Amino acid sequence: MRRFISKVKAFKKRFKRVPDVEPNMVIFNEVQTMTTEDNPSEEEEQQTTELRDLQDTVQSPVDPDLAEGFNTLAMSLRDQYQRSGNLQDLEAALENGEAAVAHTAEGHPDLPERLQNLAAFFSDRYERSDNLQDLEAALENTQAAVVHTPEGHPDLPMYLQNLAASFNLPGRLQNLAVSLMDQYRRSGNLQDLEATLENDQAAVAHTPEGHPYFPQLLQNLVASFSERYQRSGNLQDLEAALENAQAAVAHTPEGHPDLPGQLQRLAAFFSERYQRLGDLQDLDAALENGKAAVAHTPEGHPALPGWLQNLAASFSERYRRSGNLQDLEAALENAQAAVARTPEGHPDLPRQLQRLAMFFSERYQRLGNLQDLDAAVENAQAAVAHTPKGHPDLPGQLQSLAASFRNRYQRSGNLQDLEAALENAQAAVAHTPEGHLDFPEQLQNLAVSFSDRYRRLGNLQDLEAALGNAQAAVVHTPERHPDFPARLQTLALSFSDQYRRSGNLQDLEVALENAQAAVVHTPEGHPDLPMYLQNLAVSFSDRYQRSGNLQDLEAALENAQAAVAHTPEGHPDLPKQLQRLAASFSERYQRSGNQQDLERALKNGKAAVAHTREGHPDLPGRLHILAVSFRDRYQRSGNLQDLEAALENAQAAVVHTPEGHPDLPMYLQNLAVSFRDQYRRSGNLQDLERALKNGKAAVALTPQDHPDLPGQLQNLAVSFGDQYQRSGNLQDLEAALENAQAAVALTPEGHPDLLGRLHILASSFRDRYQRSGNLQDLEAALENAQAAVEHTPERHPDLPGRLQNLGASFRDRYQRSGDLQDLEAALENVQAAVAHTPEGHPDLPEWLQSLAASFGDQYQRSGNLQDLDNAFYNYGASFKNTSLNPVRSWEAALLWASLAKSHKSRRILEAYSAAFHLLPDILWIGTSIYVRQDTNRRINIAQATSDAISACIDLGNLSLAIEFLEQGLGTSFQQLLQLKTNVDILPQDYAAQLQALSVALYSGTTENPQKVAAQRNALLITIRQLPGLKNFLLPRQYTDLRHASEQGPIIILNSHPDHCDAIILLNPTSNPLHIRLDVSVTNLKAQKSVLQDLLQNIRSRESQISRIKARREGLELGLEGLLAWIWTSIVKPIYTALEVNTIISGRLWWGPTGYFAALPLHAADAKDQFTHSYTSTLVSLIEARSRKLSDQLAVGLVGVTHTGPGRYQELPGVQQEIMNITSLVRDKYHLQSLIGEQATVDVVKAQLNNCAYIHLACHGTQDLVDPPKSCLHLYGGNLELETILQMPLPNAEFIFLAACQTAKGDPELVNESFHLGGGFIAAGFQGAIATMWSMCDEDGPIVAETVYSHLFESSGRPRASDAAKALQLAVRKLRDAGVPYERWVPFIHLGI
Repeated sequence: MRRFISKVKAFKKRFKRVPDVEPNMVIFNEVQTMTTEDNPSEEEEQQTTELRDLQDTVQSPVDPDLAEGFNTLAMSLRDQYQRSGNLQDLEAALENGEAAVAHTAEGHPDLPERLQNLAAFFSDRYERSDNLQDLEAALENTQAAVVHTPEGHPDLPMYLQNLAASFNLPGRLQNLAVSLMDQYRRSGNLQDLEATLENDQAAVAHTPEGHPYFPQLLQNLVASFSERYQRSGNLQDLEAALENAQAAVAHTPEGHPDLPGQLQRLAAFFSERYQRLGDLQDLDAALENGKAAVAHTPEGHPALPGWLQNLAASFSERYRRSGNLQDLEAALENAQAAVARTPEGHPDLPRQLQRLAMFFSERYQRLGNLQDLDAAVENAQAAVAHTPKGHPDLPGQLQSLAASFRNRYQRSGNLQDLEAALENAQAAVAHTPEGHLDFPEQLQNLAVSFSDRYRRLGNLQDLEAALGNAQAAVVHTPERHPDFPARLQTLALSFSDQYRRSGNLQDLEVALENAQAAVVHTPEGHPDLPMYLQNLAVSFSDRYQRSGNLQDLEAALENAQAAVAHTPEGHPDLPKQLQRLAASFSERYQRSGNQQDLERALKNGKAAVAHTREGHPDLPGRLHILAVSFRDRYQRSGNLQDLEAALENAQAAVVHTPEGHPDLPMYLQNLAVSFRDQYRRSGNLQDLERALKNGKAAVALTPQDHPDLPGQLQNLAVSFGDQYQRSGNLQDLEAALENAQAAVALTPEGHPDLLGRLHILASSFRDRYQRSGNLQDLEAALENAQAAVEHTPERHPDLPGRLQNLGASFRDRYQRSGDLQDLEAALENVQAAVAHTPEGHPDLPEWLQSLAASFGDQYQRSGNLQDLDNAFYNYGASFKNTSLNPVRSWEAALLWASLAKSHKSRRILEAYSAAFHLLPDILWIGTSIYVRQDTNRRINIAQATSDAISACIDLGNLSLAIEFLEQGLGTSFQQLLQLKTNVDILPQDYAAQLQALSVALYSGTTENPQKVAAQRNALLITIRQLPGLKNFLLPRQYTDLRHASEQGPIIILNSHPDHCDAIILLNPTSNPLHIRLDVSVTNLKAQKSVLQDLLQNIRSRESQISRIKARREGLELGLEGLLAWIWTSIVKPIYTALEVNTIISGRLWWGPTGYFAALPLHAADAKDQFTHSYTSTLVSLIEARSRKLSDQLAVGLVGVTHTGPGRYQELPGVQQEIMNITSLVRDKYHLQSLIGEQATVDVVKAQLNNCAYIHLACHGTQDLVDPPKSCLHLYGGNLELETILQMPLPNAEFIFLAACQTAKGDPELVNESFHLGGGFIAAGFQGAIATMWSMCDEDGPIVAETVYSHLFESSGRPRASDAAKALQLAVRKLRDAGVPYERWVPFIHLGI
């Protein structure tokens, strides 16, 4: 046996230079390797035989040195275990170690060594199993080793070092120290740790510097200082650990097997100090030493996976500091290499998997790749699965798994992930004994999980659990511990949540106190400092929202700026810090109205989004903040592009948020607010419906008892209030009130948002009072409005709105009671609202209008002219800024006009100017024609225009009357014409942009017309800054409009209850002429009724869509009488005025408004003294005359002889009609003819785009309920007016609509009505022939032949302006033939 042992020792000597590999391990491995080699050398066969003999010998019970053999084999097996992680190797080592001790006699000099080895085996198994019996056995054997070692033994220094873990004595005290250290880690008993440190220091002190064990003794001293630092957080302990670790490296020669381990430990302590102090040099030193440790460790070495893992951790730390993606990739690469080199079953595998999960999670946070998130969860689950129950690492693995589930929950909103996170966090705490070093961290993470569930479900028990665990985490963490700031931060967030729930100011103060403490305990340069500064900024912001104290707002901004300043470019947290900074600037803007703050908010909000990758879980939140900033700027500037950007970002935030995500209701609410803003600007009911839809969804997705629910209900109440104001539906009003009451009821007393909810509730009660007249509702409105004002701090940004609301309620009560005190209170509160609102604030116009109304009331009461002047002054001041609710401002302008009229003030014209200036915004081109026509009816633009014209006439300002007419009755018409305006006068790039945007709008090819309209509006503003283009596409002034009369006089007819008038534009050089007509609105209504009754006789016997086939009895006398009245009352006085001005013949255009528009004015001229035309607007004439004509002329004929199976009746006269025209045209111009089944919708549309002259002989229907649905009936389908308006029609010049009802409009819309004839003019035709009611089928060929004979009689190019004369000739031919009135009267000419 001695022979084999000596050979073993010789074998050890051969391998002593192998780094960090014990010779025993090599021996054992050599046995395994040489056994399996295919072609071993003779020397290798001899070595293998000797090792097998060694194994065989130790199994023989007869050798006297059996104990030494057992011991040697046990050590080899232990080395194999440390290499493979195979538990069977450890069990075999333990079994042979016990046998070695059992076969060693008491007093034998090797007994202490074998007891020490046995203790090491038990210690290994304890680390694997966490079985306390193993730890006690390790301690028992170590103590026995110490007892059996005589005083003065030469190994004293090493034993002292070993005893450092457990009351060391020389020699065997080393393993006792290790065992006691394990016991300390298990029990947390500080006395064990202090004894360890004391004996470690003694061991080093008793060992000369050159001793071979000296570096190891230093390293163990390092470990003890590190443990005490982890316990106390005392920086001196960390410095001592680092100092001794550096000394250990310095005393370890290059190539020594222990050098990689020393370098690795040194790297760890540099990393620890970096985490404490934030000094980047420490982090770089950690990486440098970690890389060196890996470089000095050969492939296959059992320690290499651990070194790789630690190197990965250092790269991760630097990534968190710098944000450099390469560092994160390096961390992940090294962590994956560590896992790949760790065999299945190895005790370190769970820890490696845990770290790998963490790095995947970090990359997910940076790149937003869902695969990384799933990989994080997968590896964290594997780490837990590979960790046995009771193992000391299990709590950490559970915590890591909880974090991965929490990350996935934040991405997906899946409640199961949240529950899994909470379950694992609770298990982590449950498996960690109180007093354990990791216990506070587990409590902190559990608090975070409870907070997440509270924010999702709003359950108060979760909030209390979060707060309790966060407080316990702080209590269990020493003040100087490096993680103390993080625990304070978590506690601050929990108190913030409680404050937002309860409104208790003490909770806010405690949150702020802890957030400040977190910052104070964090050194400059620490990687977590920006996050703590950001959280502190939020707390200051919360207190500002509560108190209105400007110092808190400035502190919030200062800390947000500091957070950004401490975050390097490219760092993954930079977008988050920029987002917070944007919110702080936005808050200061709300307070100060400083435009620079608003621009900074936008700049930082945009940067936050730009730095956030698509798919990143935080992207929706950043889009949300950006949307709010754009909305703020829109409310300041009224710029529609800002409104569109707000809406676009709010929609994107919702789209990027998965169903079930806790923030989805907040994003839906924000989207609802943006849609509501757009509704208030455009009047588009669809926007209001979308606002309600999203508001309802936000409420539905918010759990009962959730702290955000009252805010969602408040928002929904406002939307229902808007819908009530639009619809007048009492159910909407009740819904608004119900939601506002619920919002208040769910908000605790003292909550900062309670006052805003009382304000909304007051508005809802006020609305119901105005509907019902119930005095109790008015008193409730006053009570809630007063409560809102009384508790709002001075200089709070919401104070002006609450003062205004209170003033409005007092005014309501004054109008009910006549009590002068109420009027004075109304004035006092509204004046205060104005005084508290900075110049340029978007709400200032509304406050000024309300103040003006109250001064008007006071003037009515006092008769004091100063009150009247104040009313006029405030009305005027209110229109200096862009209105965000143009309809409301329109109503205020009309109230101003009414006040001015009642006191015969010339400022009435100023009031109407303000009103009509709003029309392009009210009838916004970004909305559909349906919306614009509905708005036209709803706010009664026709009546306002009539009132304005009448006021101008009374004051002798006829030129302004013409401008008002053009703006009031032609806005939508002009907008359509402007979409096809000539852009040749513009620079090429601007022309191209404007044309592209205009085409997108009129063609209906854009999915977002509001956005395109906003872009077009912004482009027009830019164009108007160019030289000579100041007024490009702005409403025309009279100096331009008068040129419409170049070809003949234009007669504008205005009907008004006070008087009916005609304004005549004689020519461009003469002043307009006014004629007071001897008719009244009552007369006009009566004549309109007469005409309707006469036409009803036709409709009662024949379908509305037919062309008349025969003479109708009973109409002659009625129509003759109507025309006689029109001649006497309207036409004759005008002709007389024209004759006075030497105009006795030629062209004449009618521009009727109101009830005049229903009358056949042209037919009253029995002698055909003038050639009559109609025009919807003056601009349309000017634009048509200046339009560039196409080079080639094509004529298109459409004859719908029948409309297809199952549709309307046939038109037998159409065939002849088309033949007549063909015979006139085919030899002169290119002709495209569509007859019968050829005349489908698509083919006719193509012909309309290709041809300059179009003849449409077909059925037609005017839809008075939905005018854009008015249509021409073609073969197999209808060509609707809406479609016509969307067509480019580049060659359009003249169209003959030989169909019924093509010039029958909606009398309520007057000139804004889009009958089919007017629609073709708006679409781009210069002129059109249409009919006011059904035409006779047999008249079609006659009229068509006469018209086209005149148009095409010359060899030159026909002129659209000749069509009016051509129609006059055709109608005269019918009259000469004796046809009845109803057959020739309906034909009219439109355009030039």
